[in-house]
Amino acid sequence: MTVGTQMTTAIATVQSAASSMKTFSLETQDQQAKHTFEQLANTLDNAVETLQKRQKYVEQQEPQYKQ
Repeated sequence: MTVGTQMTTAIATVQSAASSMKTFSLETQDQQAKHTFEQLANTLDNAVETLQKRQKYVEQQEPQYKQ
């Protein structure tokens, strides 16, 4: 598995986790839990952005890592 593939997999995994947190937030009636899930979703969205930037950087520096 190349670094590019690993990065793509990591990004997809974090995006999935963020989606789950958003779903949990919408489904719960508990306001404290809703707030916690929203915060987690935001944190994970930020992580996705960071990973995507890193992936682009790696691809620019090491073209062989492109898929």
